Amino acid sequence: MARSPAATDPAATRAAIAAHRFGFGEASLAVVGTDAQGWLLAQIGPADAQRGDRLPTLAEGVYSHAQFQLNQRRRAARPTAGPLAGSSDMRSGEQQFADHFRDHVQADLRAHLATVATSTRPFAERLALFWANHFTVSMAKANTRALVGAFEREAVRPHIAGRFETLLRAAVTHGAMLRYLDNDQSAGPNSRVVMQRARRAQADGDGRPRITGLNENLAREVLELHTLGAASKAYTQADVTAFAAVLTGWRLPPRVAATGQPPGDDPLALFDPGWHEPGPKTLLGKRYPEGPQALDAVLHDLVRHPATARFVAGKLARHLVADEPPPALVDRLAAAFQRSEGDLPTVYRELVAAPEAWASAPVKLKTPAEFVVSTARLLGLGEQPFVRVPDGSVGTMGQRIQAAPSPAGWPDRAQDWLGPDAVWKRIEWATRVADRLGRQIDARALARASLGPLLSETTAIQIDRAADGPQALALLLMAPEFQRR
Repeated sequence: MARSPAATDPAATRAAIAAHRFGFGEASLAVVGTDAQGWLLAQIGPADAQRGDRLPTLAEGVYSHAQFQLNQRRRAARPTAGPLAGSSDMRSGEQQFADHFRDHVQADLRAHLATVATSTRPFAERLALFWANHFTVSMAKANTRALVGAFEREAVRPHIAGRFETLLRAAVTHGAMLRYLDNDQSAGPNSRVVMQRARRAQADGDGRPRITGLNENLAREVLELHTLGAASKAYTQADVTAFAAVLTGWRLPPRVAATGQPPGDDPLALFDPGWHEPGPKTLLGKRYPEGPQALDAVLHDLVRHPATARFVAGKLARHLVADEPPPALVDRLAAAFQRSEGDLPTVYRELVAAPEAWASAPVKLKTPAEFVVSTARLLGLGEQPFVRVPDGSVGTMGQRIQAAPSPAGWPDRAQDWLGPDAVWKRIEWATRVADRLGRQIDARALARASLGPLLSETTAIQIDRAADGPQALALLLMAPEFQRR
């Protein structure tokens, strides 16, 4: 018979929920103590600096791209005959590209996972993970290789406990986002750079049509994925086009790519007026002036739109409470968002105080990354799992760290991670860990210390009856109470 958590100490149950649902698990619930809400509230603030040496900045990552392109041009320019002909490098172009960025990428992966696995503020790390996924930049697109870690460190982690408007602006104007969603090459149809190119084309007499160069990717994703949400139907295609015009000119300056020097402290350092579409723009029924200040005005209004409050509240509740979050909870979070004009700590406090967030049954399935870091925390492994394999073998379970398949980020519902092959890969990974460490760990005691009242009688009996230590640890890692949060 399964043991009922309701029949146990309520404080212990809340400690287990705080540790596993709001954080990434603990080896002992004593870490949380008797005031679970207080433990969580004390963690609200900017995310800590990531663990790691020489983690690349945006400028260093962009410079690395420029160096790779320069090296490729030099290889292509080599003569095909004579003493300077040929190259001893027999790697494919794809392999050369991967090898060029290997150190940067591995440092980013290791820092991302090791920080979560060792943090004493796991709730802050969960919020950082949530927002990094909300504002996805993915190295699945080649031009952002070695930039994703810098984006998380520079645009997301410092702002997770400020105003949503500040976080939104930092994410939208970061060079990695501008490059990932192609705003780096978006030029206004009537911008100075397009007019100059059109005049040159006409002078050359090539007869080619003028190219406008307007790219709508960033504008569309900010409206659809970052603020209003597609389901709100709060914007039209005309709004997307107008917003794309507002965003023209926001790009990485060529000197950053050429020299590796940072853009500087000037907030407009990433704005190039030569690429900006002149004249006012009308977006969501409001007229905005020409120039870089228009972006701040648009973002300010988007944050205060009711659809943004509801969209952000729904995603946050889905991540921390349930795949189908209770409508009443979403309503309260949205109201807190609007009332505070997007003050994120106010929203977090409303969430932590919500009775719905403390339902004892674990319903959220851990992603592969969450499974790996929670295992590291459970077993007290520290950074060890990421020393030799920087991603901790998360990729073998179908989730490439910092390489989400689209700007929508990684899915946040159990159904997306429960395919037969995905479950089998979890079992294989858990078995390998258990075979290596199971004889050194008392899985029976660890299950009770870590899961507390969430550990069902059925699971406890299965672990107790295991044939040996490795089997007991494998059963713990694959137990529903540990797989879900």
